[in-house]
Amino acid sequence: MDEYSIPKHLDDPVLIGFWTLDEFLIMLLPFVWGILSQHILFGLFGACGCWYGYRKLKAGRGMSWVIHKGYWLLPSRFFGVRGLPPSHVRNMVG
Repeated sequence: MDEYSIPKHLDDPVLIGFWTLDEFLIMLLPFVWGILSQHILFGLFGACGCWYGYRKLKAGRGMSWVIHKGYWLLPSRFFGVRGLPPSHVRNMVG
């Protein structure tokens, strides 16, 4: 018998139901929009479509990869972080 046990699920992401936290938040917006506009099926299909697209975008990588791509592809004002230089500045002086 081993004297020490090592947990196997220490680095697992936080799950809400079957989805990770970021996937759940991606699905929440279209679903709530469908409920508020009284088109629940459109909201449900939109949520499933957004979830599927996000899973394909993420492709087994972490949330930090999506944020990294967003930094390079979205406008600099999107994240609102003033400590980072804009992504369009390629050569830094000083």
